[in-house]
Amino acid sequence: MDLPFITDPFFYAIAVPAVLLLGISKSGFGAGLGSLAVPLMALAVTVPQAAAILMPVLFVMDVLGMAAFRKDLDKRLLRFMLPFAMLGVLIGTLLFKYMDSHLVAGLVGGFTLLFLAQRLLFPPQPGSAPPPRWLGAVLLTTSGFTSFIAHAGGPPVNAYVIPLKLKPVVFTATMAFLFFFINMAKWVPYAWLGLLDMRNFATSMVLLPLAPLGVWMGVRIAKRIRPDWFYRLVYTGMFLTGCKLLWDGLH
Repeated sequence: MDLPFITDPFFYAIAVPAVLLLGISKSGFGAGLGSLAVPLMALAVTVPQAAAILMPVLFVMDVLGMAAFRKDLDKRLLRFMLPFAMLGVLIGTLLFKYMDSHLVAGLVGGFTLLFLAQRLLFPPQPGSAPPPRWLGAVLLTTSGFTSFIAHAGGPPVNAYVIPLKLKPVVFTATMAFLFFFINMAKWVPYAWLGLLDMRNFATSMVLLPLAPLGVWMGVRIAKRIRPDWFYRLVYTGMFLTGCKLLWDGLH
């Protein structure tokens, strides 16, 4: 008799590090690396199946992240970001059946690398103005969309939030709350699109114990790291993510 969850050892060899990376990124440390989870798991299963398997895992990670950083949330920034991110989720819902996930991955990867190139070649000067809100609205809508398609919402929103120069704990807390609401908004559309089934859910339960471990690892580091090193590691994570997503898009 077939077991109700995936039993392929290769799948778990890929999924275990992917879930740990996702947990670490949820704590803010290595932000952007969480976007690698679906592309990595797509080596063993389809992109929609990988996204569906990660849904319960993401829920646990989001709750743990909010609990760890709840006192550091920038509520004003969250109120601005949330409506545009929800718009992106809605667009993703409507276009999901018509969009190729590899195309989306390639676009997100290319955009991420362009942002990093701009930051490195033309670094912001002391006292420079934060990004305009219209740009934030575009990036946040993009983030909601790419999060819905492939749980890859980190790079676009990072492109808006990083130049705001928030303290690491404020950055992490605000991202934790933002993606909790984004991920909660995906449940009904994912069910409507037929992505949630018992086999994927059972596989999620097998991976679930890794969720608190990954978040714990990231929280331990994020609360002890200097701001300059924090953002260097964020950039490194975004660079690796951008390269992987662009590779997936081109192949």
